[in-house]
Amino acid sequence: MADYYDLLGVDRSATPDEIKRSYRKLARELHPDRNPGDAEAEARFKEIVNAYETLSDSQKRQQYDQFGEGGQQFADGGGLGDIFDAFFGGQNPFGNQGFGGQSQRGPSPGSDLETIIDVSFPDAVLGSEQTVELRTQVPCEPCEATGAVTDSQVVTCNTCEGAGQVRQMRRSILGQMMSTAVCPTCHGLGETIESPCGVCNGEGRVIEDRTYTVDVPAGVDTGATLRLTGRGAAGLRGAGFGDLYVRIRVRPHDRFERDDHDLIAQLPIPMTTATLGGVVDFETLEGIEQVTIPAGTQTGAMFRLRGAGVPSLQSGRRGDIRIVAVVRVPEKLTDDQKDLMRQFAELRGDEVTESDNDQSLLGRFRSAFG
Repeated sequence: MADYYDLLGVDRSATPDEIKRSYRKLARELHPDRNPGDAEAEARFKEIVNAYETLSDSQKRQQYDQFGEGGQQFADGGGLGDIFDAFFGGQNPFGNQGFGGQSQRGPSPGSDLETIIDVSFPDAVLGSEQTVELRTQVPCEPCEATGAVTDSQVVTCNTCEGAGQVRQMRRSILGQMMSTAVCPTCHGLGETIESPCGVCNGEGRVIEDRTYTVDVPAGVDTGATLRLTGRGAAGLRGAGFGDLYVRIRVRPHDRFERDDHDLIAQLPIPMTTATLGGVVDFETLEGIEQVTIPAGTQTGAMFRLRGAGVPSLQSGRRGDIRIVAVVRVPEKLTDDQKDLMRQFAELRGDEVTESDNDQSLLGRFRSAFG
């Protein structure tokens, strides 16, 4: 695993401001919006976000310097934190010292977003690229997400001295207890701005329309959720991005139904082909396949096209297409065809009622061959 300082391109003695500036520069260069379809850039973007979240927090940085990447889990302790959550609403009564207490300095990452896209049946089965349009918070370009006219006008908060938190004494059933609270001056950011950016009003972000390309994997179904890391809302003043969750809704198909990884469809077969046997074309989602029909096929008979169904999201193996035969009786016959059918009925010994009403005659034949 790469060193966090190397990922951000800074020395181990870098100041918080140097770390932030380097992160902002790399985040702009590697963000998925600027590198569509570049898997390597997206992977690096995730790495620098993780590195920044650690090195921008003074306590996490100290633990990383001492123990490496696994140090955070080691230092978090556990157990007692759950007790503090239950009795003190997540506040450590002993302040930030010991028991895995962590500083909250700096702005939190942006919010996660959620949207729904309608996907056609073939696109869901075979996979596709879809576009998603939404309004979201993006970094303010004029101030480079700092929230200030220039970087020099962002100063450390005098109230909390950059910690983003202040300690408070409060009474409890156990007596006076020390707790921490969000700094009322900087609202937990650890910084104040002397001259806020006029475009974003000091937030370092603005609201704009964005269009993203979503890779829909083959085999998804209604209810599936895709996670796009780093494509949620931008955080305050250059903080990390949230994630975008895309929920899938598959439109029904006029011929196919889905049963797990199998597809089911009906295949109309001429009465003559069903009686004598033959080959019938069947249109799949990917093209035409030929289905061999044995002589004497009845309505309801089932045929399979193996491996032509829905791919599994886990293994990629595909189910089958189950084809249900539907024998079609002709609805209109010429006089010559009627004569031939009567001769055929006589050879079979089938009783046919002579009538000028073609529907009555056809009703008899449907009974005979259905």
